Amino acid sequence: MIPIAPLAFAIAAVLRTAAALPDDDTPYLVLMVAGFIVGVLGHVFRVRLMVAVGIAMIFLATLLLPIALNLFGDREEPSVPGAPA
Repeated sequence: MIPIAPLAFAIAAVLRTAAALPDDDTPYLVLMVAGFIVGVLGHVFRVRLMVAVGIAMIFLATLLLPIALNLFGDREEPSVPGAPA
């Protein structure tokens, strides 16, 4: 059985972190491109740490972008015909 208190604290931490995320796509795209550049340079210079950091940057960008878009994106609720406005 999963204890409820640690799960609640984890959910609260995720929501606090998500509130700090920017709602624009640009920082995530810049982070992703920078990750590719760092990863490629790591391969060119044969530095495994640079490759790992580049992969981590790409992963963070692709993980944080959908979370931010889901939490802060402007979504219009679908209208149902005949429903009151």
